[in-house]
Parts: sequence; structure tokens; C-alpha cells
Amino acid sequence: MDTETVSRDVLIDVYSHVLNHAPNQEMEHSVVSARLAEELSLSRPAAEAAVEYLLTRGLLRVLSGGRLIAVPPDEAASEVLIPLEREIRTRRARMDRTRRDLMSFMPVFEASVSPQQPRNQFQVIQNLTDVQSVIADLTGHCKEEILTAQPGGGREESVLAEAAPLDEDALKRGVRMKVLYQHAARLSLGTSAYVERISRLGAHVRTLDDRFTRMLVFDRKAAVIPVPDNPHAAALIQQPHVVALLVEVHERLWLAAEPFTVGASRQPDITEGLRQTIIRLLIEGMTDASVASRLGISVRTCRRHVAEIMAEVGAQSRLQAGYLLAAQERTRA
Repeated sequence: MDTETVSRDVLIDVYSHVLNHAPNQEMEHSVVSARLAEELSLSRPAAEAAVEYLLTRGLLRVLSGGRLIAVPPDEAASEVLIPLEREIRTRRARMDRTRRDLMSFMPVFEASVSPQQPRNQFQVIQNLTDVQSVIADLTGHCKEEILTAQPGGGREESVLAEAAPLDEDALKRGVRMKVLYQHAARLSLGTSAYVERISRLGAHVRTLDDRFTRMLVFDRKAAVIPVPDNPHAAALIQQPHVVALLVEVHERLWLAAEPFTVGASRQPDITEGLRQTIIRLLIEGMTDASVASRLGISVRTCRRHVAEIMAEVGAQSRLQAGYLLAAQERTRA
């Protein structure tokens, strides 16, 4: 019997039976399927499929001698998800290296650009009002697609109020829209309301745990990106190869992101995702302020999560917490 066909009720019954089995919560692995089938009135294939499913999800563990023991769900989640998170970090690091390698060729390309090509392919706009005007103009003339990546937490209501009419008008014209936020944006009522408005018109919104590059790309022909050390400035890019690179970055981030479904049912998962990322950054030795900035949450919220994590591992300091958490991850690996 395929483990995917096992009902949730059967899985819960089997897990509960192993969890509460007297006297020591352990059962002989060689006879567990037969005993479970008999004691829970299940068929032998159903019992075997349930045990196999729970083993692959980490909810059951085989001890020495072939015995089984039930594992707490939070511990199982850590064991199953940490390798996946490690793989995602590895892929992102590879993306960053690839982007740096590609951009290292930019001086060579710029030096050989034909004189006949337009000279205004790179333009720095120093004034915030002018930046907003350029974005509004690009949005208004966009015909096919807008790609957005907005790191940080919830967006300011004044910014959303200005963006919403432009975005809704574009969506009504049939423009496709993909919007990326960080997970923390889900905790903002204003951002959630904005997402609900544009989603009804066909926009697609997803979120990631970690920080990424802010960008706007219009019809894959023009892009707006921030200027370092000047929050009021932006760079307008119309160089086809650079715009194509930004589109590829957005697409890779999109594949790793999770759909932003407006509603409270998704919030616990995202909160746990933020918590796991905080643990990873603690292990890396980052400060509360750096973690908060990277995840788009307030320093106060970050410190609350850190205090809870320290209490869970019995740490008296951040340094000790990082050491204990790193030891736990090495043990699980």
C-alpha cells in the first residue's frame, strides 16, 4: 500500500499508540506492524504503510535492536527541515557567486558597447519625488509584466496607498504581476489588505525568510534598483543584459518563495519559519539589530524570539545559545 494513501486518522492512531505504549514507549520493530494491525484493527499493509510514513517524517525513530520510539513533532520538524534549509542556503550562496561572476564582466562589456547604442541605459535618479514619478510612469506604460521584490517587513501605508491605484490599473489592463516580500510582511495588516486587493485582480504574491535585493522590473525592458547609501535615490536601468540578469534573480527567488495566502491560517507556519531563521543567524553570531534588519522585523520582536530560544536551550547568554544551537545542529546532521 502506498504511504500517500494512508488516512490521517490511521497515522494519528499509530503514532498515538507508539507514543503511549507502556512501559517505556518502545516497541520491537520486527513485530510492530503485526501488533499494530491487531491492536488497532488495521490491515497489515495499512499498518506497515503508516509506520513507513511516520519513519520518513521523523515522527518515529528506530533504536538499537530494531525498536521504535515516538519523536516529538517539533523535534521531528527540526530534523526533517534543517537539511532542506541547508540546501536552500547552499543554492542561494551559489546564486550570489554566479551573480558576482557575471557582473565581473560588466566593465568589459561597457568598454565595448557600440557607439550607436543608447547612452541613457544607466541613469541615477537622486530625488525621491523623481523616483516615484519614474516608477509611476513605467507602471502606467507597462504592457505585459511587472516583477517586484520588496525586502523588509510590512510596507508603510502611505506607500501602499500610492501604489495600489497604479497597480490595480495595470492589472485591469491585463499586466501580469509577481510580488516578493519577506515573511515578516505577512504580520502587517496594511500589507495583507493590499495583497488581498491586488490578488483579487490576478497578482501573485510570495514571501521569503531572508533578505534579498530590492527591485522593480517592467516588461523585462527597464528596472529600478536602489542606490547604496542613499535611501532617496534609485538607478534606472535599461541595458538589456543587466535587466535580463535581474529577471533571472527574481525568478530564482520566486521559485524558493512561499505563496502569500491572506488569512490567519498561514501565520503560525511563517512565525515558525522566522524563528528557525533567527536560530540560524544566532549560530552565525549576528547581533539582534542585524538579525532584525535582515528579516524585516523590529528589534523588539527579534529580542523576544531570542529570549524564548535561549530559555528553551537553557542558555544564559547569546554566545552560549549560539554554541548550544550549533551543537544541536551538528548532532542532527
